[in-house]
Amino acid sequence: MKPTFADRINDVPRSFLREILKVAISDDVISFAGGLPNRALFPAEAVRAAASAVLGDDAGSALQYGSLEGYAPLREWIAARYRRRGVDVDAADVLVTTGSQQGLDLLGKVLLNEGDAVAIEQPGYLGAIQAFSIYRPQFAGVPLTENGADAGALQSVLESRRPRLFYTVPTFQNPSGVSYDEACRREVAEVIGASNTWLIEDDPYHELRFSGAPATSFASLAPEHTVMLGSFSKIVAPSLRVGWLVARGELMDKLVVAKQATDLHTSEVTQRIVLRYLADNDLDAHIELIRERYGAQCRAMLDALARHFPADCRYTEPQGGMFLWLTLDGVSSMALFDRAIEHGVAFVPGLPFYTGAPEENTLRLNFSCADIDTIDTGIARLAESLRALAA
Repeated sequence: MKPTFADRINDVPRSFLREILKVAISDDVISFAGGLPNRALFPAEAVRAAASAVLGDDAGSALQYGSLEGYAPLREWIAARYRRRGVDVDAADVLVTTGSQQGLDLLGKVLLNEGDAVAIEQPGYLGAIQAFSIYRPQFAGVPLTENGADAGALQSVLESRRPRLFYTVPTFQNPSGVSYDEACRREVAEVIGASNTWLIEDDPYHELRFSGAPATSFASLAPEHTVMLGSFSKIVAPSLRVGWLVARGELMDKLVVAKQATDLHTSEVTQRIVLRYLADNDLDAHIELIRERYGAQCRAMLDALARHFPADCRYTEPQGGMFLWLTLDGVSSMALFDRAIEHGVAFVPGLPFYTGAPEENTLRLNFSCADIDTIDTGIARLAESLRALAA
């Protein structure tokens, strides 16, 4: 039998990153390609103790079906964490999701019809591009500057394409590491506020700041237009698959219906384990360890780039998160990738992060998973690959 498939899945390409990681799996290859948190920093013993306590105290409830919107005490914890940052959120505004990636899928289900326009940063998060592609939209790229999205370009897109949503990672963006400064956020909020477009503020890296000062959330600047996404993946552990979505009113009602049709609820036992971990441990102290490690690794990568790369190569200087973005002078990053693998180092070429015409001389580097000595060795190999390609 020759199987037939829905058009929507035939239109979605395989993950470019997944294919690259297959090539980079050798122990001889230093990989800056992944987008993973550092496994050495997972609070494994604390999570084990939390799991034991949850299953010991009330296993029957923990293993039963749970509330569709999420475990109520965990929703209150998430809301209180936002309020501590000055963002007005109630527990009723929080929908717990199976990772924040599910939040993207739910938004696609609720907001997008085939052919609708979706505004997205260029370069933009690959996972969002893939999640929304299922619903067959027309993407409209909004260029990033070193200070955030180009508000003038966004306004032009809003007026000409009338997108249903604008997807943004405004703090330590994946893939670029760029953060929107305060002026940019206010300009974008003003433009969005005059439109009929939802702003999706995906903020998984917010807690991972190792320099600079926080900027105001879009949820405070344009509350009637903003949906927030968050996750425990970067601050506790990704395999727990506990994320959340913050929305209100009729939109939340529709998201709840979509969630019910998707999986009934996110794992009750996992939510309870996360909350027990949060109750029994100092999350802020744990986050500070992550910040210190990532900050040192980011500085090591920036120092190595300054030492080993030619001056005509440009790169972002993140204040947090896990990535930086490198722009080459007239060199294809796809061609460089082939040489780099030969020299034992991997990265992600910029191509898959664009929904329109790509800037083929760009690439993403991850600094969270390699120690300082390995970072220097890997960047030196990458620079040697660049010289070999030029020769």
